[in-house]
Amino acid sequence: MKRREFISLLGGAAAWPHAVRAQQNAGVRRIGVLMARKVDDAEGQKQLAALRQGLAELGWPEGKTFHIETRWTVADAAEALRFAQELVGSKLDVLVANGTPSLVAMRQVTSTIPVVFVSVADPVGQGFVPSLARPGGNITGFSAEEASMGGKWLELLKELAPRVARIAIIYNPETAPYGPMFFPAMQAAAPRMAVALSISPVHSPADIERAIVGIGREPGGGLIVVPDSFMFGQRQQTTALAAKHRLPAMFPLRIFIPEGGLIAYGIERIDMFHRAADYVNRILRGTSPTELPVQQPTKFELAINLKTAKSLGLSVPPSMLLSADEVIE
Repeated sequence: MKRREFISLLGGAAAWPHAVRAQQNAGVRRIGVLMARKVDDAEGQKQLAALRQGLAELGWPEGKTFHIETRWTVADAAEALRFAQELVGSKLDVLVANGTPSLVAMRQVTSTIPVVFVSVADPVGQGFVPSLARPGGNITGFSAEEASMGGKWLELLKELAPRVARIAIIYNPETAPYGPMFFPAMQAAAPRMAVALSISPVHSPADIERAIVGIGREPGGGLIVVPDSFMFGQRQQTTALAAKHRLPAMFPLRIFIPEGGLIAYGIERIDMFHRAADYVNRILRGTSPTELPVQQPTKFELAINLKTAKSLGLSVPPSMLLSADEVIE
């Protein structure tokens, strides 16, 4: 995947409300963050810390120059909306939306406060911005995986587990409405890999168990988990069930691997939060979101759990080991 490059747009700042620029020399600035994670999720805390660190590096020491109001919620649209309303009511200078559910909620409650989204797949297809180069309105940010990643996940899983012949694709349509965008690339690659695919939408931990038990009964069964804030929060259950039913499984984030997941390939999201600090900084200094094109991922991670591979009777190809960013033995 190649990173797309965009030319910054001119002229948008003139249309942006003068109140935003008038505040740029005010005292402590206020930033609202809606995280699509549980508050005790260690990875989510690291992501938020990366945002804080990025702001500090850009001349914004916390407490002296800015204050962050944070809310945490997963797979609860009503709660996300309530939290978004609370943040907007706090007279904030800029909002940060982590994931699609958070951005959906923020878009419902404000069309004027600048919003920087982080880790949102297909922002154009989901209707958040008219184009990546010209986001328009009050929303811009950092997109997540592209549709072509679907084929990459399938290829990597088949390379590591050649006997896989039937693969269940798991995601929650409510928290990952963009999930189907990955299917065409998988379906295009499946015939040449002699793999049959089945789509398994899930809405609860019980659904996850039913889907995994079902594919686990199939000979040559395997699993692909689509990037999804709900599934991120269920990673312990998902990896444990995959191990119990001896399913080779591909995950979209490295954080599944220490939990016992077999293989993961996806975006380095902590880096994305660090990069998002630049957009928050520029908006706080008076730049309009319309001048900030939506950026695509620049860092991807491949992680492999050798212990899990051994338990499944799999030999990891040397080329895959050499290209891995993290190997757990």
